[in-house]
Amino acid sequence: MQVQLTAAEDQEQAKQEVRQEVKYSLDELARWGAQQMIALALEAEVADYLERHRHEKDEEGHALVVGNGSARPRKVIVGTAPVEVKAPRVHDRREGEAFQSAILPPYQRKSRRLEEALPTLYLRGLSTGDFAPALSELLGEAAKGFSPSTIVRLKEKWEAEYQVWKERDLSPCDYVYLFADGVNFSIRLEEDRLTCLVVVGVKSDGTKEVVALEDGYRESTESWLFLLRDLKQRGMASPALCVGDGALGFWAALSEVYPESRMQRCWVHKIRNVLDKLPDRLQETAKTHLHRMMSAPDRKTAEEEIERFGTEFGEKYPKAVSCLNEDQEELLTFFDFPEEHWVHLRTTNPIESVFAPVKARTKQTKGAGSRKAGLAMAFKLITTSQDRWRRVNAPHLMPLVRQGVPFKDGQIAFSETKIAA
Repeated sequence: MQVQLTAAEDQEQAKQEVRQEVKYSLDELARWGAQQMIALALEAEVADYLERHRHEKDEEGHALVVGNGSARPRKVIVGTAPVEVKAPRVHDRREGEAFQSAILPPYQRKSRRLEEALPTLYLRGLSTGDFAPALSELLGEAAKGFSPSTIVRLKEKWEAEYQVWKERDLSPCDYVYLFADGVNFSIRLEEDRLTCLVVVGVKSDGTKEVVALEDGYRESTESWLFLLRDLKQRGMASPALCVGDGALGFWAALSEVYPESRMQRCWVHKIRNVLDKLPDRLQETAKTHLHRMMSAPDRKTAEEEIERFGTEFGEKYPKAVSCLNEDQEELLTFFDFPEEHWVHLRTTNPIESVFAPVKARTKQTKGAGSRKAGLAMAFKLITTSQDRWRRVNAPHLMPLVRQGVPFKDGQIAFSETKIAA
């Protein structure tokens, strides 16, 4: 016999999932940030050394100081985590001279300077204007020799990776579920906040990954049309179900680009919108009703709870009831999918957990320097951590959903279909 979670337990489970994914994201981000910034700092240190000695030549006009590939990878302990570093090498043919890295001396396996710089690498590692202070804390006086063009090149590398990623072929991917939302965060050098249109997909093996990150307007159908048309042109097949907030321009765009996809409204957004139309003294009671609908064991029970809510609040607060009723069908779509997936499908929590590290970072740094840099930052922070995201419950049911096997109140409707062996 399956045990139904209470509304409070269901909410707590969703919160635990978000906290766990954020923890994984931050842990992975710290290791990745240290590795990337150490590598970039080493490259910049060698580039600066070569530039300072590029005019020194032998009698035949050959450079005495040249790059010489990379050393074998080695582990360096940063904090408590090992980070693999591959340092560039220099061939210095000047008599009595030899290049030695001030950042990572030979045979060194642990560096207090790197350990102390780790918070800076995390908080400042992507913004153009903050590269210099980050490198200064890492290198000390040696950082003063880096030219502005060196810093710009480091920043452009991140943005170039984002451009390649957003043009990748999507035909090998099969996203069964899609979550969409628009997330705002600050841009330090502009008055407007950046709205990042986010799409996260769940593949047929139950794993989650970011499908798209694009600048746009959350409520704009045109913005979402541009994004979805681009995904389709790059080979993305129609998802079985899409989840999002009812206020998004996403839905009108979805109906045009992927009309066969079903729609599920986010209960968290809906509950918030309904409560906003009720006085404070009634919100706790109303919230209990709303959570009963969301956590109902079957569609009939949910519909009865919706009707009960209308009876109790309809006479004095018709706007609250109308807000709930206008999306009733889309709020209950999840009942036509596996019960094990309901905890994932009722809300856009995957988007919230995906963007938690981005929001944490922009809060500390007061935002990226530009919209372009902001998108590149979001791309790097998110895609770096996504390998650690937890799969959806019962991933073995994902192929059945993709095959179009019908479910009723979370269970396979055996009387209505025959499942292929």
